[in-house]
Amino acid sequence: MRKLFNGMIFTLLVFTMAACGEDEPETSENSGDDELTPVSFVLDWTPNTNHTGIYVAKEQGYFEEQGLDVEIMLPGEAGANQLIASGNADFGISYQEGLTMARAEGLPLVSVAAVLQHNTAGYASPVDKGLTSPADFEGRIYGGNGSDLEEAMMGTIMEQNGADINEVDFITIGDTDFFTAVERDVDFSLVYYGWTGIEAELRGVDLNMVYLADFSEKLDYYTPILATNEEMVDEDPELVEAFVHAAAKGYEYAIDNPEDAASILIEAEPDLDPELVKNSQEWLSPRYQDDAESWGIQEQDRWEDFSDWMVENELIEEPIDVDRAFTNEFLPSNE
Repeated sequence: MRKLFNGMIFTLLVFTMAACGEDEPETSENSGDDELTPVSFVLDWTPNTNHTGIYVAKEQGYFEEQGLDVEIMLPGEAGANQLIASGNADFGISYQEGLTMARAEGLPLVSVAAVLQHNTAGYASPVDKGLTSPADFEGRIYGGNGSDLEEAMMGTIMEQNGADINEVDFITIGDTDFFTAVERDVDFSLVYYGWTGIEAELRGVDLNMVYLADFSEKLDYYTPILATNEEMVDEDPELVEAFVHAAAKGYEYAIDNPEDAASILIEAEPDLDPELVKNSQEWLSPRYQDDAESWGIQEQDRWEDFSDWMVENELIEEPIDVDRAFTNEFLPSNE
């Protein structure tokens, strides 16, 4: 399904030899004769445009240029954070909220890059329900996953708008399709606009969106992120740097070439809806870097503010050590 382009480096060396008139090419660190280092990368969910930069880096040979042979895996029942923390996956997709809670529980996860600069999650509802602000949530039915984090986030933005979260009826919908749920069971749910919102546009369903980041700076956390574990950072920083550099190149390509990047994802994962992928990629590509100096950068203040917010809402007992929770040191812009 996925093309590895194993002959790319060999072809380049042959061309160089012919151009220089040499009988033998000089060996280099990542020459075609070198054995690539196997690396496992676990997704957080089914493949989507949050992951495009990884697929681009694989198909375009950016990982291979760094001496890596990257296998992309689905998380299964264990979940991405558990696989990364245990070393059963070298890298993967995580979220600041999930990584913060995981570190509070002693899991040695480390964020090495922000896939998106700002939180694109928001409460979505069909426009005919009239939910345009947090105050409108009173007396309505929310469909979610039943977590304390969900209630804390909604409580924060409702309180700031003079509304009472106790007036919201929470029900657990699990993996129920959003469109089925809002038609049959609930009034609103939390979604990422870059996927579900774009799907709504393609379906001709008009949505109202109440974005978390619009109502609370503390809820403008990094989601998703690229993560690894402390052992990898401490014992094999060269591999971490190689992976992050290739991933950065993949996401930069997707920023500049959304149509081509979408085609790469579609070719790698043909079960995806091509129209959804293309439209989602067009919407998401400028948001990867957004207003940051370069792709992947994370700010300490945002990590500290979110950790403090989780303590305030009794989601974790004490602030995490954010200096161990994230790093920018492996990004190309920090060389």
